Amino acid sequence: MLLLVACSGNSPQPERQGTPAPTGSGGLQINGAGATFPNPIYSKWFVEYERLHPDVRINYQPIGSGGGIRQLSSRTVFFGASDVPMTEEQVKGAPGPILHFPTTIGAVVPVYNLEGSPDLKLTGDTLANIYLGRIRRWNDAAITKLNPGVQLPAIDIAVVHRSEASGTTFIFLDYLAKVSPAFQKAVGVSASVAWPVGIGGKGNEGVTALVSQTPGAIGYVELVYALQNKISYAAVQNPAGEFVKGSPDSVTKAAAGATVPDDFRVSITNAPGAGAYPISSFTWLLLYREPTDKAQGKAMREFLRWALSDGQKFATGLGYAPLPQNVVTRELDALAQIKVD
Repeated sequence: MLLLVACSGNSPQPERQGTPAPTGSGGLQINGAGATFPNPIYSKWFVEYERLHPDVRINYQPIGSGGGIRQLSSRTVFFGASDVPMTEEQVKGAPGPILHFPTTIGAVVPVYNLEGSPDLKLTGDTLANIYLGRIRRWNDAAITKLNPGVQLPAIDIAVVHRSEASGTTFIFLDYLAKVSPAFQKAVGVSASVAWPVGIGGKGNEGVTALVSQTPGAIGYVELVYALQNKISYAAVQNPAGEFVKGSPDSVTKAAAGATVPDDFRVSITNAPGAGAYPISSFTWLLLYREPTDKAQGKAMREFLRWALSDGQKFATGLGYAPLPQNVVTRELDALAQIKVD
């Protein structure tokens, strides 16, 4: 069973960045907030790291990427987490330089609730038209053509999306906009958009619950949420024409050919290459380059050093992919930019 350090419902309110909270044993409590996409692996990491370092407790609230960026920018929390890199406007609007550290790689998968749980194949264009409201029933010719031999029901598609600013949404839209000019024009790419159709769920957890409870539903969640809740998810066509299911291996292949810039902000959706899953992404932990609390800054720097090395072994078992070693090496060097000495 996955151990959670904190959940958004009953967690204490995060304290100001410059005020470390005592853990009860004379150590530090470091507060963070942000993406739900990496919450399962972050929760595992924080538990494991506290076992190794009982004087450091990391409290994380999975409130969505948009909320994490806002709380970090207002210094309500010490660190943020996001599945979408901060924009230049957001970076410039923060009270100090913010560093982006990729922590793991994951997949956003289209999940669905159909009787008999048939294995489905979907193209990006088909997904885009479902979310544009142009494909409304499961037995639409566009879907049946992709799935010969599958008896698809003549029922309406119940479209589910995120209700809040979400990095998972950004990844999904980033992919759809790349493969569908109509989607790019009508909806665009952002962490929060005006959806043409559908109902919203809060967090990956909320979308997972809505799809699970709604016959005929389709949604999009991080792979681990589909695996843990045993929800069917479709194979998606990549640029090579292959229908690939999200998995640690197919996500690794998507990241293999990526050119990662010095600030680590990069998109790997619709990546070329055999076996690459097209809705893949890095997820980032965000830290101030010049933290106001040096003790917390030093503790988070050491945590990241562990997460980027020993912590990567937990990725595959939770449905994520470990970072490429060349990226890890560059990040370990970049940790020196955090000014805590």
